Amino acid sequence: MNDTSASHQFLPGAPDSPVILHVPHSSRAIPAAVRQDIVLDDAALERELDHITDSHTAEIAAAAAARCATAPWRFVNRLSRLVVDPERFPDEREEMLSVGMGAVYTRTTHREELRPAGYDGRALIEEYFEPYAAAMTAAVTERLAAVGRAVIIDVHSYPTEPLPYELHGDGPRPPICLGSDGFHTPEGLRLRAERAFAGFGGTGINSPFAGTYVPLTHYGKDPRVGALMIEIRRDVYMTEPGGPAGPGLDALAGALAELVDAVGSA
Repeated sequence: MNDTSASHQFLPGAPDSPVILHVPHSSRAIPAAVRQDIVLDDAALERELDHITDSHTAEIAAAAAARCATAPWRFVNRLSRLVVDPERFPDEREEMLSVGMGAVYTRTTHREELRPAGYDGRALIEEYFEPYAAAMTAAVTERLAAVGRAVIIDVHSYPTEPLPYELHGDGPRPPICLGSDGFHTPEGLRLRAERAFAGFGGTGINSPFAGTYVPLTHYGKDPRVGALMIEIRRDVYMTEPGGPAGPGLDALAGALAELVDAVGSA
């Protein structure tokens, strides 16, 4: 796959919306050339995709966008995070390197070999990570120019039971985990999310997953960029691992739409 634009999709929203719904981990697609360097057989790879994919999160974001009074913009990764993970730091700052899951994964969710020892992921960084980061940076910059602010809402999911790769899996696992950042997540944004998702049995902050995504160009520098991660425990809306969605998906889309409209009108 040489057309890197095909690795992600930027779907337009209302001209006056500051909100970008970011969906980085919903796809299972792996280009054939990338598949060749993954050591798992086909059955094991499908099992790994069941565990690592935030299944149906693109559908949640799409259904939410369709309900909003002011449609948000959507930035969707069309490739699996087993190609590259666009939300990792691409260097030694990334703590997940300790379990072989930096921007290019070399180990699985169960800490088994995914790519050969000593694998050099620089080609994948150049072909997929860097164009994705540049496109997301451009999307945020465009919202800043158009409306003077940008709000990134990261849409994720996580398994009910911790997987071996998790570095902080011994903490609370609420139905809805809100990942926040000290610089980019204002209290008002977090409170609006807590209200919007109050009906799912509880929300928590930064456990089991913490932080949120902001392009490195803006990260820690531009307070006009707000960001919040929504981590949905998978039993709330789907059969685990990797199974079909259930009625919880529609309710979650409604809650996400409520949050988007509240943020957009703030």
